[in-house]
Amino acid sequence: MSWEEIYQLWKNHKSLDTHLSEELNQLSREESEDAFGANLSFGTAGMRGVLGPGTNRMNIYTVRQATEGLAKLIEDAGEDAKKRGVAIAYDSRHFSPEFAMEAAMVLGKHDIKSYVYESLRPTPVLSFAVRHLNTYAGIMITASHNPAEYNGYKVYGEDGGQMPPEAADKLTEYVRAINNPLEVAVGDKTDLLGSGTIEIIGERVDNAYLEEMKAVTVDLDLVQSMKDEVNIVFTPLHGTGLMIGLKALEQIGFDNIQVVKSQADSDGNFPTVKSPNPESADAFVQAEELGRSVDADILLATDPDADRLGAMIRVADGSYQLLSGNQIASIMLDYILNARREKGELPDNGVAVKSIVSTDLADTIIESYGLEMVEVLTGFKFIAEKIKEYEETNEHTFLMGFEESYGYLVQPFVRDKDAIQALVILAELTAFHKKAGRTLGDALEAIYDKHGFFVEKTISVSFPGLSGKEKMASIMSQVRKNTPSQLGGLSIDKAADYLEGTVQYGDGKSAGLDYPSSDALKYTLEDGSWVAFRPSGTEPKIKLYLGVRGDNRETVDQKAEAIEADMRKLTE
Repeated sequence: MSWEEIYQLWKNHKSLDTHLSEELNQLSREESEDAFGANLSFGTAGMRGVLGPGTNRMNIYTVRQATEGLAKLIEDAGEDAKKRGVAIAYDSRHFSPEFAMEAAMVLGKHDIKSYVYESLRPTPVLSFAVRHLNTYAGIMITASHNPAEYNGYKVYGEDGGQMPPEAADKLTEYVRAINNPLEVAVGDKTDLLGSGTIEIIGERVDNAYLEEMKAVTVDLDLVQSMKDEVNIVFTPLHGTGLMIGLKALEQIGFDNIQVVKSQADSDGNFPTVKSPNPESADAFVQAEELGRSVDADILLATDPDADRLGAMIRVADGSYQLLSGNQIASIMLDYILNARREKGELPDNGVAVKSIVSTDLADTIIESYGLEMVEVLTGFKFIAEKIKEYEETNEHTFLMGFEESYGYLVQPFVRDKDAIQALVILAELTAFHKKAGRTLGDALEAIYDKHGFFVEKTISVSFPGLSGKEKMASIMSQVRKNTPSQLGGLSIDKAADYLEGTVQYGDGKSAGLDYPSSDALKYTLEDGSWVAFRPSGTEPKIKLYLGVRGDNRETVDQKAEAIEADMRKLTE
């Protein structure tokens, strides 16, 4: 069918949602073509898109379509899977509660049990609920840190991690086989609640999560001795992190927590920020203002679904410095390893796990303790898979996992990024360094002095519109076929292609890669610096990554500038 025919199908639908019908009548021809000219992409990370009417938009019908696919997957798994059911949570975005209940009503039509949170909760709490309630799957309604006009739908497997590729691919086949989302049937909400097929959950599961959170703290005596001395500013950026974040901090003793009041209430418009993204200094403007007034040691921000955490730290002159995700991970890892060693709790088989586009500084840190760093593909589900593998084989003890995109996990009772865990461990390490008379800026510089200077950068190149995907595919194909000989004046020593599963070395030798297939390229340069090219799984962007190392900041910055210029040319 043409997009015009699909548009008319929606327009003539007798029971189309009133709100969507009104929006539909206001669309221009160009907007209509974009809304109906494609189906909203459903892949290994679920789906994410702009809210509105159309097959290429987030709305109750595309949510029903995705959930119908999940229901068929669960039915194929048998009656036990249906009884175990699905845990469902949602964030503060527009229509998130409605989408969560729509999903539950679709599942209920198939006699599949669902556990729906009474109010908004963080993504990591949903991951925990899947494990705690022993459900077969989980659904999180969120668009992470995207702008206000977005929402999304993420699916979790029975281990609490995002579905691994094989299961996700099977689910995607079911979803794409549904030709008309307008025809997906839903159960009656009142009947389903009355029968217990939909069960509302809340405090009971929260308390179980908070009990597990106690294990995140490495040195409780340290926290108790410094709890009145550490000044923390915290903002949930209008999202889900406030309630559970404050409880987690307070239960281990932190008292001086100042919340940015103007950002404390959940609000899908995110009125005080351009974008609710804790990776950006703009999101910290009000937190920094409050921090100066209360002489805060650290400023902490969670994104709307509280799986990512950003931080600004006090430096020597009293000002605040925004940390990158790689810097946060490095300072966390250094503290955890040191604290566990001091307590005699550092296992000989300990490992940390990171994505292939995260900092090599963390490798250097953990290797200085005689332990190992393991690399996996981008996507926290691959870190979750490693955790499961280590539990089954006892080959390694998991110490920490992280991605450069502000995602961290310390204790594996959750199997996704957990900003609440990061919130607690950053408060603890702030106490540790303050007790020693150091700012966190001092602590970071000490790490560089010991291990060398590292700088990383992530650049997103956007390709909007219906032609964007084709343009992205063309660029990745061209770079793959024509591997550059050098970048920034540095020759390439190793070229890894994760789609083809091969690695080529500068001396002409080649080898295979032991990773799942993924559309990503990574080049290691002659001085140990590296770059990577990877299309985003949720947005029309190609992400460019670079990691540069050297003896000092000036040298590293010069290298990074030259490398970035050459990378950008390859995506023009």
